Amino acid sequence: MDIVVNGVQETVPARTVAELVAEKGLAAGALVVELNQRIIKQEQWPQTRLQAGDRLELLSFVGGG
Repeated sequence: MDIVVNGVQETVPARTVAELVAEKGLAAGALVVELNQRIIKQEQWPQTRLQAGDRLELLSFVGGG
C-alpha cells in the first residue's frame, strides 16, 4: 500500500500503525505518531488501520542539552 511517511511516499506491507512502527524498527517509548494531522495515542496503534494515501508523521523525541 502507498502512504506518505514524513513527507516521502513509501510502499509498505503494514496494515496498522503498530505494524509500521515495528517494521521501521522505531522505539515506541519516545515516538509520537500523527496520522492525517491527528495524533494517535500509543495504546491505539494496534487498532488504527492504515489506508492507501494516508499521511503519517513519525516524530522521535531526543533528550540532550
